[in-house]
Amino acid sequence: MQDNKQTTPNIVLLRGGCLWLLMALLLAWCMIALSFDIPLFKFIFAGKFTRLLQAHIDFLLMTALILGLYAAKTPLPWHVCWAMVIGAFTNSSLFLLMAIFPILDNPELPPPFFFQVYLYASLITTSYGFGKASVIVLMSTFKPKNHSY
Repeated sequence: MQDNKQTTPNIVLLRGGCLWLLMALLLAWCMIALSFDIPLFKFIFAGKFTRLLQAHIDFLLMTALILGLYAAKTPLPWHVCWAMVIGAFTNSSLFLLMAIFPILDNPELPPPFFFQVYLYASLITTSYGFGKASVIVLMSTFKPKNHSY
């Protein structure tokens, strides 16, 4: 067993990436259930099937981005890691909410105020996290390192 110390930098990225990969897997099974016309799933996902598919793909995309930045092994500030993980969830969940609540996906009606706040907060959080991480990783490539070959 491992001790409780955080020995891996950016551990929140690894944990978040794994959670969002599991979420993508869960959504894949939900899509399978919908394709078999299971009534409970048709009731839960009353919106468009394509929105559920978008949520699934977005969780996979966010997982790949998070794990890719984790694999870069560049130390990132805690707030950047958390912004990426939280933003990845909120961004992907926007599609999930539209799949569950069709009223959110009506082009003829403005979305409810809370949904708009959630949408913009998600966009800002996600952009800050991934943007800042990208700049930090990019800048780290210009720093001289002592390599022993």
